[in-house]
Amino acid sequence: MIVYGATLSPFVRKVLVYGAERGLGLESKVLGLGSTDPDFRAASPFGKIPGFRDGDFAISDSTAIVTYLEAKYPDGGLIPAEAAARARTIWYDEFADTILSAAGGKVFFNRFVAAMIGRQPDMAAADAAIRDELPPLFDYLEGVIPDSGHLVGDALTLADISVASPFANLAYCDVHVDAARHPRLAAFVAAMHGRDSFAALIAADRAFLARMAG
Repeated sequence: MIVYGATLSPFVRKVLVYGAERGLGLESKVLGLGSTDPDFRAASPFGKIPGFRDGDFAISDSTAIVTYLEAKYPDGGLIPAEAAARARTIWYDEFADTILSAAGGKVFFNRFVAAMIGRQPDMAAADAAIRDELPPLFDYLEGVIPDSGHLVGDALTLADISVASPFANLAYCDVHVDAARHPRLAAFVAAMHGRDSFAALIAADRAFLARMAG
């Protein structure tokens, strides 16, 4: 099973962390932005990452990929079966993919990606996202993280992986959760990024960014 895309993407990272936590042995094929690799394009006709292939089956979108893997390998899945827990897990996945990543993406794109692809960065947009958009999202998460440290129930779910993933990109931009203002969120992010599944990818990303900066 192949996952196409750059590991700097929070969406690619989400799928790879999910696969690592499940022990599914996903193969990462790193592709740059705008790749015309024919296998990737067959999986993702619009060039969005991640793309995914499992034999003759191909699909794109991180949530679609995880949904496929949950159905194919149901034992030990990370989307709960109980109705309310399942709904909450899907909500946090959607929140992370659309709301949190949209705000954080303005920071990461303008501070890193724009220069890499020859675009003029909009630092004012990045600064505005940090100042105006991210704090209410951090406030929300601070208020919903339970004592268990997991967003849904007492164990790891897709919700935790999805929400933790964009925070890696923010950290690459030196944007961190203030533990004095958001202690639960800071502890959550630290715990998630300390897991082997996240730590290996984050270390590789940081090494790549250091080479680019050099």
